[in-house]
Amino acid sequence: MIRFLIAVLFVIPFLLFSFILQPIMLLIGVFSRKARDRVSLSIVNWAFRVVIAIAGTKAEVTGLENVPKDEAVLYVINHRSFFDIILTYVRVPRPTGYVAKKELLNYLTLTWWMKLLHCEFLDRKDIRKGMKTINDCAEKIKKGISMVIFPEGTRNKGDEPMLPFHGGSFKIAEKTDCKIIPVVLTNTSAIFEDHLPWLRSKKVTIDYLPPVDTAKMDREERKQLPEHVRQLMVDAYVKRMKEK
Repeated sequence: MIRFLIAVLFVIPFLLFSFILQPIMLLIGVFSRKARDRVSLSIVNWAFRVVIAIAGTKAEVTGLENVPKDEAVLYVINHRSFFDIILTYVRVPRPTGYVAKKELLNYLTLTWWMKLLHCEFLDRKDIRKGMKTINDCAEKIKKGISMVIFPEGTRNKGDEPMLPFHGGSFKIAEKTDCKIIPVVLTNTSAIFEDHLPWLRSKKVTIDYLPPVDTAKMDREERKQLPEHVRQLMVDAYVKRMKEK
């Protein structure tokens, strides 16, 4: 209970303070978008690290050496907790946007930060708007901004390792020939979702798997890309769960 209350007492003032930061960030962006990106990344990373510390979360991380530092990539991550974003964002080495559901547009201050950090909002019920989002993500990768997708489409609340993957988001990689970095998270729901609304100090694992190079794939391999990546991630997830 104490951890949850402390987190609330930190997050609410931070979001309120964001109203003061907005004109400052906009001014920085007038002179240099790269500088604005670096400052935004630093501020949000700091805030997320504070939340992780308050929650008492300990993360065992493997495979960070698989993430290229000199090129934009598409991260593919399994999804069980709100903390999935927090835990992975603090480890990105370059400007990175997340593909989020459009319903988050209702949260004004949060949405402002997300837009500043190159996030895109997906309307899963409108195919035309969904394709526009995919194309916008592809354009960002071409400009050197990495993107993150949760291809299950929603949080996995069941016992199965992962939900089926939606193949559409993989078009981002197909359109850009960028590398895919599969990221497998385990035990993240134990931090918060398994016992709402309290935070629990838990150990989680974050495994960055070797890159999947879409540029070297033929047409048939690209058709199988979503299932291929899913199988790699399921295998890694099951292996981790057996170690518990």
